[in-house]
Amino acid sequence: MDYLAINKHAWDQRTNIHLDSSFYDLQAFIDGKSSLNPIELEQVGNVQGKSLLHLQCHFGQDSLSWARLGAKVTGVDLSSESIATAKKLAAQLHLPVTFINNDIYQFGGNNTTQYDIVFTSYGVLAWLPDLTRWAQTIAGALTPGGEFHLVEFHPFNDVLSGYGYFAQSQPDVEDEVTYTENHNDKIETVATWPHPLSEVISALISAGLRIEGVNEYPFSPYDCIEGLEFIDKKGYQLIHNDHPIPLIYSIKASKAK
Repeated sequence: MDYLAINKHAWDQRTNIHLDSSFYDLQAFIDGKSSLNPIELEQVGNVQGKSLLHLQCHFGQDSLSWARLGAKVTGVDLSSESIATAKKLAAQLHLPVTFINNDIYQFGGNNTTQYDIVFTSYGVLAWLPDLTRWAQTIAGALTPGGEFHLVEFHPFNDVLSGYGYFAQSQPDVEDEVTYTENHNDKIETVATWPHPLSEVISALISAGLRIEGVNEYPFSPYDCIEGLEFIDKKGYQLIHNDHPIPLIYSIKASKAK
């Protein structure tokens, strides 16, 4: 199975849908609104003057938001439609962000540049079959003393949705609509893999990175899961058997100096 071709086609199609969605609210972003959430802003901290690599950047809103905060940003994504859009936005906003259209494994194999920060977030790991190679890509891209920041949807919620929790060699291949409100029932085939927290942490440690912190959150900044309810100043939560479900987790790791 050529999972790269399957997922690239899906994300090329999704990009055009996402651009017109209220979920991404492109016009507000162009007018100056940041796409970054308090979780990642607090964890990553001051990026002024720092080089930042954004893996799986979609059409660049977060990459451009980091650039607005003073980072020197490079974004990488599999979708050619996403990267083409990101380049147009960078030009329109006069932000000197570099965007690269590539699978991150291929990018990692060819990359010779090192960055102060590597960042990736929200719905990225499910598209990757091999977290060992992913972590090696991150470690290779960091300067000595550099930091890696991950903010991701918690896999516990996937179990409640009927998916597996533990790693598996074969992907889940499904026909599904995208997560924005304007999907219009347009179905694309996607291939995804589950990754438990233990696999993510172990992969980063095996790549030589030091885990500086792991956090879990009973809320999500995005209303993109069925059954969520709004919580003021937090986002959205999901209650199961009278208890909040973990919806987001974050990891901070560093490379030895």
